[in-house]
Amino acid sequence: SSDLDTVGTLMSCGYLDHGCEIGLIVGTGSNACYMEEMQNVESIEGDEGRMCVNMEWGAFGDDGALADIQTEFDRQVDRESLNPGKQSFEKMISGMYMGEIVRLILLRLTEEGLLFQGRATPALQTKGKFEAKHVSAIEEDTCDVATLKMILSKFDLQPSDQDCHSVRLICSTVSTRSARLCAAGLAAIVSRIQKNRDLEELHTTVGVDRKS
Repeated sequence: SSDLDTVGTLMSCGYLDHGCEIGLIVGTGSNACYMEEMQNVESIEGDEGRMCVNMEWGAFGDDGALADIQTEFDRQVDRESLNPGKQSFEKMISGMYMGEIVRLILLRLTEEGLLFQGRATPALQTKGKFEAKHVSAIEEDTCDVATLKMILSKFDLQPSDQDCHSVRLICSTVSTRSARLCAAGLAAIVSRIQKNRDLEELHTTVGVDRKS
């Protein structure tokens, strides 16, 4: 499970780097853990030392805290998922949902006549067909227009060169948002650790595992 994977990531990184106090899994799913002061862990007796806390951060936003930054595409992904209203943060950042967000954007722009001559193919209209691996392949430095056209041909699309540039920009925008949301979450953890210890500066390491 991702909770054990996250703790394992922190521990394995901490074995080599004793300054590692945060573990992050970002792949198909996402989760994080960090070292919390025992005095702040109410469920355990004792104030000395620190404890590794599994955050289950994929569920952040289930209370509506992310509503202001969720797009219509995020909301559609959530509605059509197996667990609507759950794992809100994870659905915005993890690989399991990234391809579907891109697909919905591509479909919307196609229906509006802005991509692919307005021709939405059955493959493009199929939920789950566009995957994170396609997003990654399109963003590769080695992915030129010819390669991108070959990738899109798997969806029976016949893109123009301009379509290819637009698709690459959409993929980059969605993945960059994911990275920035992860960074924001990590910044919040670092800020908490720093505040817990009343430090002006905190030097720490984040152990990261890109679980597939």
